[in-house]
Amino acid sequence: MSALTTMTLSERAVDFIADDELMLCLSLGPADPGRVREIIAKALTRTALSVDETAELVRADSPALIQEIFAAARSLKEAVYGNRIVLFAPLYVGNHCVNDCAYCAFRRSNDQTVRRTLSSKEVRRQVEALENVGHKRLILVFGEHPRYDAACIARTVREVYSVRAGHGEIRRVNINAAPLDHEGYRLVKAAGIGTYQIFQETYHHETYRRMHPPSTRKGNYLYRLDGLSRAFEAGCDDVGIGALFGLYDWRFETLALVAHALHLQERYGVGPHTISFPRVRPAVGTRLDSRWSVSDERFQRVIAILRLAVPYTGLILTARETAKVRREALRMGVSQIDAGSRIEIGGYTEVGNAQAIEREQFTLGDVRRLDEVMQELLSDGYVPSFCTACYRLGRTGEHFMEVAVPGHVKRFCSPNALLTLMEYLVDYASPATRATGEKRIAEELARLPEGKARQNIATRLDRIRGSGDRDFYF
Repeated sequence: MSALTTMTLSERAVDFIADDELMLCLSLGPADPGRVREIIAKALTRTALSVDETAELVRADSPALIQEIFAAARSLKEAVYGNRIVLFAPLYVGNHCVNDCAYCAFRRSNDQTVRRTLSSKEVRRQVEALENVGHKRLILVFGEHPRYDAACIARTVREVYSVRAGHGEIRRVNINAAPLDHEGYRLVKAAGIGTYQIFQETYHHETYRRMHPPSTRKGNYLYRLDGLSRAFEAGCDDVGIGALFGLYDWRFETLALVAHALHLQERYGVGPHTISFPRVRPAVGTRLDSRWSVSDERFQRVIAILRLAVPYTGLILTARETAKVRREALRMGVSQIDAGSRIEIGGYTEVGNAQAIEREQFTLGDVRRLDEVMQELLSDGYVPSFCTACYRLGRTGEHFMEVAVPGHVKRFCSPNALLTLMEYLVDYASPATRATGEKRIAEELARLPEGKARQNIATRLDRIRGSGDRDFYF
């Protein structure tokens, strides 16, 4: 069994989450409508907001102001990302864990969870199953345990990239795993990972202490908070942050996510590529504290406020939520979702339609097949995308910020989205989804200005339709 990573901090490691200051921002009384509108106007210029400005939006409780925030978020989403929605799938590799998080079915003291780690052969079977329905982007999920050290993660990443099923291939592997030391990040970076994602779970210090016993590795708040700083120092310039909503006050967690994004941007010149904000879901052997549950309306506010506060970053909405909630939330600024997801260990080949809760970290709200999600997205006017061009062309880190901060993401990503959509339609879609998708592509092409760029896209779309040519990108 390999040793766990050492708990070395980054240079100038600092706990930048000041609970008292964030709570003070939230205690100033109702927001001033004029100030709220000024902040909305600033956000619409694609300028990141400060924590104080974000707090003003959080404190805006009147129905009229909330609707103005929603409208601005929808407008900003369209301006920066267009109607493109990136799709991915999670692949749970192992659920052994040395931690004892109160809300998680994988915690070490939970004897109701079936423990398992996928073998190399089993990983390949899972990836083949995902490729056979059309997935191109995965996020690998690991418990925190000695067997899932950096070498194991890197080895699994390389295994995933090596799998080919027909026209299928995984073009980008992202990671959701425990924080690493500097050498660990270098190892996984060399394996070709995309985004390294770490959830702080809750940024509130006292709640973090209660949820994560101090006798466990995850009980070290600063080591986890500092995890992505070490990633940057080790050369991983593409990172994701997240909080689990429902452990503490949603308003506090929203401000803390913005504070984390600002810290990374100020210190490293690069903010998070993605922000995740899942709500706590039921899980086997766990009990939830309903005091901090987040209603659907407040959840929509979280999404809209994050879109305005951090306009350049991708917002991820997972299949924890129901199909109905996800459909509504897409309008508020979400740019990435998972689809066709199974989170049981071995779930893509070994279980049927029903969830095997004893093998899951939590229950899912949306277990529709990928093709069903594609059909709905297309019918609702979106362009589903499996694009990985930014990673493969080096548009990460500072280069990504140069594109994303001014709001140029749409210019690069929309053509690539059409090309990956056509691949899906030709290789995997049901007849109904293909018909809807072909119509969507024709409409999107017609919106582009006539010229060489439009002709290049049309030519490549025809090559995908008529031959075995694949993997075009700009």
